Amino acid sequence: MPPAETNIAILEKNTILATKTAIMGFGNPCRSDDGIAIYVIDELRKVIGDEHESITLFDMGTSAFEVLFQLKGHSRIIIVDAVINTGETAGTLYKLPASEINAQINDDPMVFLHSLKWDQALSYSKKILREEYPEDIQVYLIAVDNLKLDINLSEAVKNAGDKVIDLILKDILI
Repeated sequence: MPPAETNIAILEKNTILATKTAIMGFGNPCRSDDGIAIYVIDELRKVIGDEHESITLFDMGTSAFEVLFQLKGHSRIIIVDAVINTGETAGTLYKLPASEINAQINDDPMVFLHSLKWDQALSYSKKILREEYPEDIQVYLIAVDNLKLDINLSEAVKNAGDKVIDLILKDILI
């Protein structure tokens, strides 16, 4: 059974948390495994839908800055992204709180706003949202090694993406 069909059955048996949660996927779907987070968002959209009152799904692609203002009102952020050069095999999954990532807010006006990375996006969000910046932030990173111009995911990375989908659904369900 495909992940979306399996997860729909899980969703029907459970209630989604009342905490307003933003789930953000970063990456380039035209660069093979770099698109894993977009795959995760697309699969979650099949389960959760676009109009859920407490869950907002953001396909951040490679352009994040304009979405940051939409985080206002969310008390939780979940981020999914690919990570390269970890020394681990493709498909290795990391889950960490964003507090462990020491990204500094960059006040340089020359920053390329169409190519923010997720940690930079969090830094800017913290500056934009100030006291409304959520404390509850989780980051899922999936090790990749194929960033070739291709729209297909490798099997190992797709399997890791499916695991992230299951982890997120278990995390947001009561």
